[in-house]
Amino acid sequence: MSRMQYDTLLDKVRHLNPENREVLDSPYTISNEEYHTLTSVVHDVGGETDWPQPYLPKGETEWEMNTYLTCECLGWRGAWNSEMRRRAENDLGKTQYYGMPYYGRWITVAAKTLVNKGLLTTDELGKKIDEVRERLESK
Repeated sequence: MSRMQYDTLLDKVRHLNPENREVLDSPYTISNEEYHTLTSVVHDVGGETDWPQPYLPKGETEWEMNTYLTCECLGWRGAWNSEMRRRAENDLGKTQYYGMPYYGRWITVAAKTLVNKGLLTTDELGKKIDEVRERLESK
């Protein structure tokens, strides 16, 4: 993946995160809708209205298991820990959080963390993605 391809992809998903924040003067002057928005954060999904979901056993696919192992190795090598991963997932925002599969969020925040910490450049990440894609397509 070239830098231009990466930037194009980034431009496509950038609109999913809110870019501006409204500063509120006082908690007494906000509407009920604003209050609900402020108190409904991604990491508090347990209190949201939903219906019971049947438990269906599901085995992990190869990419899911590889993602899990990669993220565990990153923790083992000190790049992050599970709390940092969870926080980074919450920071994706509701649109991306709910729009990705479980391990999709893991690998997305792993890539963001590695780039943000300077452990990997976007060019290196893109080249590795291309390398893995070619390897998987040749199977």
